Amino acid sequence: MIPGNLDDDEGDESRADASGEIRLPATLESSGPVPPKAEIVIVGGGVIGLAIAYYLARRGLTDVVVLERGYLAEGASGRNGGGIRQQWSTEINIRLMQESVDLCRRFAVDLGVNVWFRQGGYLFLARSQKEVARLQKNIDLQNRCGVHTKMLEPKAAQEIVPELDLRGIVGAAYNPTDGILFPWPFLWGYARQAAAHGVRIFTQTPVSGLVPQQGGGYDVVTPRGAVRARRVINATGAWSPQLAKLIGVDVPTYPIRHEICSSEPLKPFLRPMVSELSSGLYCSQSMRGEIVGGVTLPGHGSTYAMGSTLEFLATYARRLVRLMPILGDIKILRQWAGPYDQSPDGNPILGAAPAHPDFFLACGFVGHGFMMAPIVGKLYAEYLTGDKPHEIFSRYTLGRFSDPALAGQHEKEDFNIG
Repeated sequence: MIPGNLDDDEGDESRADASGEIRLPATLESSGPVPPKAEIVIVGGGVIGLAIAYYLARRGLTDVVVLERGYLAEGASGRNGGGIRQQWSTEINIRLMQESVDLCRRFAVDLGVNVWFRQGGYLFLARSQKEVARLQKNIDLQNRCGVHTKMLEPKAAQEIVPELDLRGIVGAAYNPTDGILFPWPFLWGYARQAAAHGVRIFTQTPVSGLVPQQGGGYDVVTPRGAVRARRVINATGAWSPQLAKLIGVDVPTYPIRHEICSSEPLKPFLRPMVSELSSGLYCSQSMRGEIVGGVTLPGHGSTYAMGSTLEFLATYARRLVRLMPILGDIKILRQWAGPYDQSPDGNPILGAAPAHPDFFLACGFVGHGFMMAPIVGKLYAEYLTGDKPHEIFSRYTLGRFSDPALAGQHEKEDFNIG
C-alpha cells in the first residue's frame, strides 16, 4: 500500500525561520535608482551570486551591489531538487563538496535561517556491471578523500529503502552524510544576511550594457541608471554568455532544460536521495512529504524554453514506478523546469576572463552550482579580498577552452547526475 497522505501541517517547509515565516531582506530594492558606484557589482541574484555577496560582506567588503533581472529564486536556484552530495569522480569536487556540506550543516546557526538540511544520504543504483565498476572507481577515490561511501549489494540497498524493486539492480553506492535542503530559504538566507551586512540587492533590474572605463572597471547600465563598478562578477547561470558578450567575451556554456515534479504529500518513508545511473532518474522526499524528482530526457538540445512536457511526465512515471511500484497511485501536483548551465567539460568557469581582469565569471556548473554555492561563495570572497586564490581559479579559467596548455590541467567531471 502507498505510504499514507499527510493531513496536517507538520514539517511544512514554508516555516524557514524561528518566527515561522520565510522573510526576504528588508532592504531588498525593487524600485528606485541604482547607486552611482560600487566596489563590486554581482550580476545575477541566484544562490551563487548571493553566496558570494554574503561572504564578501562577512569579510568586510560591503560596498557590493547585486543586480537581478527578475525576482529572487526565479532561475535555476529556485527550480532544483535541493540535493547536496559528496559523491563525485574528481578529487577537487569531492573536497569542495566536503566543505560545502559542512557549511550547509552550519547554515541555520550561521545565518539564522532553517533550510531543513537533513543528511539521509545519496543512494546511487546500478543496472549493469559497467556501472558498478564506475561507482567502485569513484568510491575508491571518495574513500581516499575521507568520504565514507560504500558499495552495496542490492539486498543491502533494499534495507535502506525497503520499497525498492530489485529486479535489474546489480549494485549500489551509498554515502550517509550526503543530504537535501529546501532551496528557497537557502537562497533567501544568503540574501537576507548579505543585505543585513550592507549589500544592496536590486530585483527587476536587467543589465543592458557594460561600458569599460579608462583605468579599469565598468559602467553597468540598467533601466534604473548606471552603477560604476571597479569589478563585475557574472553569476547569471545559463544566461552568462549573453552578459559576457556585452564586452566581447565568448563563454561556451549553454542551457539544457531539466524538468522536475512534485507529488502530493505522503507520510515519511524515503530517507535518502535515490538516483538510477542508467536513466538519470532521481527522487527524494521533502520534509512536507512530497516525492520530488526528475529524469534525464536526452536529445532535446540547447534551449531557454522552460515549459513542462508530457514526455517528461510519462518517462518519469514509468521509471519511478519500475523502481518503486508502491508509488504507482500517487498524484503529481506540480511540474516545472529549470536550466542546467552546461559547460563543454562538465566543470565550472571561474576567475577573471582573459584580457578582462575586472570581469569575473562564476558559471558553467551544469546542475550543481546550487550545492557548490556555499564553498564557491566563500572561496571567491577570500580571493577578492586579498587571500591567495584557491586552485579552482586557475584550473577552471575560461582560457582552458582556447589554450591547449591549460586544457590538460584538470580532470573531466563525469558524474554530473542527480
